[in-house]
Amino acid sequence: QVQLVESGGGLVQAGGSLRLSCAASDHTFSMHTMGWFRQAPGKERDLIAAISWSRDNTYYADSAKGRFTISRDNFKKTMYLQMNSLKPEDTAVYYCAADQRPYSGISTSRADYRYWGQGTQVTVSS
Repeated sequence: QVQLVESGGGLVQAGGSLRLSCAASDHTFSMHTMGWFRQAPGKERDLIAAISWSRDNTYYADSAKGRFTISRDNFKKTMYLQMNSLKPEDTAVYYCAADQRPYSGISTSRADYRYWGQGTQVTVSS
């Protein structure tokens, strides 16, 4: 079972940047497609970016395109989300998650992501 721990959240002004990290405890990290989700108060938890296990493919929600970059280092068992040009509407709890299917393509279905971190708060002030 993959255990995930996010870090890097915080308070930032609009237009600023943050880099989130997601560290995995298990060597099977490299077998799993990974995703970043976010959940604002009163809203659904939505996928904003994902990266395949091989790093060959990425997915971005429209809200993230051009501003966020997802990456991973399988040797370090860590995934990253570089967030630039942050907006107040980016305020949310950000979660990393691992697709339960080894060596799978990118899924945009939350149901396929079985392993979750505890979340890290990102607050963007205007």
